[in-house]
Amino acid sequence: MKSIFRKILFGDTEIKEYATITINDEIKEKVYLKTDKSVVDISQNHYLLCLEPIVFGIWIKNGKDKSPIDKSGDYKMYFTNGDGDIKRNTVADLTLDFFKRITEKDGELVLLKLRKSNIFHINFIKAYLLYFKFYKKPKLSYAKLKSFASAYSYPRRVRIISFKQGDYYNIFPMDLLGDIGEDNRYVFGLRHTNTALSKIIETKRVVVSECSFEYKDIIYKLGSHHSAGPPSVELLPFKVISSKNFGFYLPEWIDSYKEISILKTINLGSHMLLWGEVSNECILKSSTKHLFHIHYLLYLYQKRKGLVYPLV
Repeated sequence: MKSIFRKILFGDTEIKEYATITINDEIKEKVYLKTDKSVVDISQNHYLLCLEPIVFGIWIKNGKDKSPIDKSGDYKMYFTNGDGDIKRNTVADLTLDFFKRITEKDGELVLLKLRKSNIFHINFIKAYLLYFKFYKKPKLSYAKLKSFASAYSYPRRVRIISFKQGDYYNIFPMDLLGDIGEDNRYVFGLRHTNTALSKIIETKRVVVSECSFEYKDIIYKLGSHHSAGPPSVELLPFKVISSKNFGFYLPEWIDSYKEISILKTINLGSHMLLWGEVSNECILKSSTKHLFHIHYLLYLYQKRKGLVYPLV
């Protein structure tokens, strides 16, 4: 019955919560933040850092065009399918509240927490039927589905995290993180249930690597290391190398890595924010096409518009 329902409403597309894609040229989606005084393009400097509640980090550089964000402001975020009129091209909008900020000499990371969201990828009836038939479960309300669909209406790049302390090590994938490259900072949203979290906080060290989508299957197998201890390094399905200064294990197939010193932590809810400084960067080979996650509703929207990224 579900297969008939799917074909009638959505064609032969396999229904998932998220689609895994790669991007040939550049991300075409845009994200805008509306404050009391302005609308700012934050596509390249916003980061999803927590899922319960949804919390975004937005890096705002110092300067005359700096948009003021304070505790009493009214903030809206618009996820669009590209340049042009925001209202016409918006696939999701969010109302957010000020949460916290991290102030640095070159700017600040402002944390905004979701209050409510609206989605426009498909019409309301189709969206609710999709939820009722395929997504509904005890811990996923329709409101939470909307919040996830909104947050993943912009591609989230998957990177590899490495850690080592004595005989303990861990290697796992993440997409709740952000590279603030020009200001030498990195931000992570690590789930509290991750077995390495307390050790990372204790040692204040972590390594993040860039890698190709071609290793998708291996990357997803590493996902089990979030909540369970990894096997001995000799049993990993790939050879490892060591990072230059920290000596952390890295898959031999990565493109590059950055060694990060953790400066600050903030409890966001389901996830812990780690704010760090890049202490060393090493490029091993030319960058390849990366692995990204988008919500299935965005994929449906793109397919209808003829704008789909390659599935992997």
